[in-house]
Amino acid sequence: MIVSSSARFTAGVTALLLLFLLLPLLVMSAAASVAAPRPEEPMPPRPSARVDAAVLRRPGTQVRLPPGGTAPPTVSARSWLVADASTGDVLAARDAHRRLPPASTLKALFALTVLPRLGRETRHTVSEKELAGIGDGSSLVGVKENLTYRVADLWHGVFLHSGNDAVRVLAGMNGGWERTARQMEATARSLGALDTKVVSPDGYDAPGQVSSAYDLAVFGREGLRHPDFARYCALPYASFPAGGWSYGIRNTNRLLTGEDGVARYPGVIGVKNGYTSGAGHTLIAAARRDGRTLVVTVMNPRDGGAQAVYEEARRLLDWGFGPGGKVQPVGSLLPPALPVTMAAGATRAATPAAPPAAAGPAAGSRTRAPAPSGAGPSGAGPAAGPGGGASPVASPAPAGAVSPSGTGDATGRAATGGPAGTAGVVPDALLPVLVVGSACAAAATLWMVRRRALR
Repeated sequence: MIVSSSARFTAGVTALLLLFLLLPLLVMSAAASVAAPRPEEPMPPRPSARVDAAVLRRPGTQVRLPPGGTAPPTVSARSWLVADASTGDVLAARDAHRRLPPASTLKALFALTVLPRLGRETRHTVSEKELAGIGDGSSLVGVKENLTYRVADLWHGVFLHSGNDAVRVLAGMNGGWERTARQMEATARSLGALDTKVVSPDGYDAPGQVSSAYDLAVFGREGLRHPDFARYCALPYASFPAGGWSYGIRNTNRLLTGEDGVARYPGVIGVKNGYTSGAGHTLIAAARRDGRTLVVTVMNPRDGGAQAVYEEARRLLDWGFGPGGKVQPVGSLLPPALPVTMAAGATRAATPAAPPAAAGPAAGSRTRAPAPSGAGPSGAGPAAGPGGGASPVASPAPAGAVSPSGTGDATGRAATGGPAGTAGVVPDALLPVLVVGSACAAAATLWMVRRRALR
């Protein structure tokens, strides 16, 4: 069959006309399908303990040995715990939830709470008011009023010298003593550490202030996951500014420095020690060996003198790296699981609000003169008082903070503000232009058809 050129032309123009008329509808349909909100996928619950949490609330030593396994060493501490920092598994513990005064190990919780809120390069001039209220016999790093310090310098004073004066200034920058105490308790609860009551953020003895070997292990493990915390708690020495000059300070955790008759523990990476007359000696210790990282807490040894807390921690670490690697866990440092139907909303609700902007230097503050390059660890800082706690860490900064499996974002995806993949979608403002343009093109086509038909 032979089709005339006129018929072919008419058919082509008709198809073109239909395309012009349908184009706006196709574009609007595609835009609507992309922009339509999609039902949010339920987030799985956070990883949680694989064993009954009630086991760690039983009195006495809790451990699940394999046949022929070696029990943990007998130590004199009122309470202790050994855990794998990567998985959160508790390998063994004694009276893990017994509430006892924590002394300066509470500074680990203070750092977890305040570190993210203050920029480390922020400079602050100390006022007389900020140093008021420090307890008698507190350990002091030597913070002076009217001198300007970097926040990083103050953290050196907290972690290495357990300076209650540095804690006072940082708490003031964070909004005050009471506010910081409440924030610390909120941080503890968010981590599943429910035994801790904060009255004095520096760990100084105060009525009602308690924590537990379990909670302290949670704080130590969580701290190692944060690079700044891990770096500060692993410094054996630092220089502390004194207004135009500086002096050396050393970490008072003997497992880290290997001084005062205590041998340095191989692979030690922190975390924090403490002492008060009410709490006795306390310690959060962490070490890494053969790809494993352990965290140990020891609270108030009753035998062996001032160095017993280090030697008992050493024995527990040795057991954990040895026979302890074959036991079944008796608990977990991970927070309790959330119900699946609540996981997504609860996870969002637990996300802390953005920290307030770090306070800048006070008006008229002076920038301290650079410390002499010769300042070294041999310089003696102010002596620690009998009521002060100690501090953490070891050798050079660890090769990265611990990233325990089963922690962090449950889905492994970064949160975004809107649906991904919307690039290239036609904005709503262009739809009227497409409609009008298509109508004009259709009208022009019809005019051409009628003109050709009249010839």
